[in-house]
Amino acid sequence: MLVLICGILLMLAGIWTMLAKKNLIRIIIGFSILDTGTHLLIVAIGYVKNATAPIIDAGVKLAAAPNGDKLVLGKVVDPVPSALVLTAIVIGLAVTALMLAYAVRLHKTRGSVNIDDYEEQKW
Repeated sequence: MLVLICGILLMLAGIWTMLAKKNLIRIIIGFSILDTGTHLLIVAIGYVKNATAPIIDAGVKLAAAPNGDKLVLGKVVDPVPSALVLTAIVIGLAVTALMLAYAVRLHKTRGSVNIDDYEEQKW
């Protein structure tokens, strides 16, 4: 429950930072905070209380199904959210690096990272 609340708070802080700040670097940091909050939220949703890791070993009891397959009797944590978070971390890192490279390029061109200095790029 604590991880879920922390994830939501981080997401709100990231959204607020992205909307309230005018500095491109701070906006990118806000995006990174939002991304981290999303990861925590996904992990918190996929967590099962008093469960073991999704590794079939002596700690997880197996039972035979009617068709001969093995069924897991013990409670295990769902591995799909964890795999999605690992993938999202890699994608988030790449997107953050791309945004930072774009901000550096804008700073080299105009000498500013304030979004108010780029009026001609607005719709």
